[in-house]
Amino acid sequence: MIKYFTGSIFVTIIGLIASTFVGFYYGGTFQAALNALFLAAILSVLEVSLSFDNAVVNATVLKKMTPQWQRRFITWGILIAVFGMRLVFPLAVVSIIAQINPWEALVLAATNPARYEEIMLSSHVALAGFGGAFLLMVGLSYFFDHEKEVHWVSFIEAPLAQLGKVETAEIAISLLTFYGLSRLLQAPEDQVTFLVAGMFGLVTYILVDGISAFLQLPSGESAVDVQKASVAMFIYLEILDASFSFDGVVGAFALTNNLFIIGIGLGIGAMFVRSLTILLVEKDTLSHFRYLEHGAFYAIGALAVLMLLGAFVHIPEAVTGLIGALFIGLSIVSSIRYQRKHGA
Repeated sequence: MIKYFTGSIFVTIIGLIASTFVGFYYGGTFQAALNALFLAAILSVLEVSLSFDNAVVNATVLKKMTPQWQRRFITWGILIAVFGMRLVFPLAVVSIIAQINPWEALVLAATNPARYEEIMLSSHVALAGFGGAFLLMVGLSYFFDHEKEVHWVSFIEAPLAQLGKVETAEIAISLLTFYGLSRLLQAPEDQVTFLVAGMFGLVTYILVDGISAFLQLPSGESAVDVQKASVAMFIYLEILDASFSFDGVVGAFALTNNLFIIGIGLGIGAMFVRSLTILLVEKDTLSHFRYLEHGAFYAIGALAVLMLLGAFVHIPEAVTGLIGALFIGLSIVSSIRYQRKHGA
């Protein structure tokens, strides 16, 4: 078991040491160094709690990919997840909003963290709209699948599966949801920002889903076709990971405005999520827990709703993590009960 987390543990040790030096550099005291160490540890735990359902979904997709693309997801994917979404992405957001180049954004983060935090948090409505829209489509598309045969909460999932026979029903529901929520925002500019960001989130999902359908395996399943399908799934997983990270990156500023502490803490968490994904795939955990995948998608749906509501009110990240963990935990308990009942 420990072999799956060896790399993550190594990164954790290096990251926590680095966070200590960062804290001492900015605070100049031993207390500041310990405080930075504590914050990085808290952020890493927060990231894992928020992204456990992401690991389950990753595993469901990853097991369908070729070994070559599985390795690329583990290597390239972790670089994109840690350095791209946890470091470069916040800089890109601040760069666009403040209309400065990325280097100036990095200098701002290093020299004036308070101003950097102010600019980053001002983008929350747009990030909530985009990330919420994409995750909402991910969740609805799973439950609106009319070919889905296994249901966990039958009285909810069975009708939704039947409703999935109506083409693009999930898109219609998402659009109506976004229009209704946008009307609740007080500032007209926030309404426009929320709608536009949501529209781009929907379009992104449709494009990724379209690419996946275009590269779908035909009956022959030739080596070239399998490679194409793996490419599409790789793209899907990276965008899904990006959507998951929006809430964590913005929420991290509630604990600290230091970009480097945030990057270290969330990066450690992302490494553990990747390790957990590998464990789930190689141990074939999903086949042993009948409803685990269902629980993950319920958690995704809950995260999407909370992310959208986050445009109006502040929702503590601990609440988001606990709700996701609750769905995962209940799905595991239900799976065990099913196994005992049916002698599996």
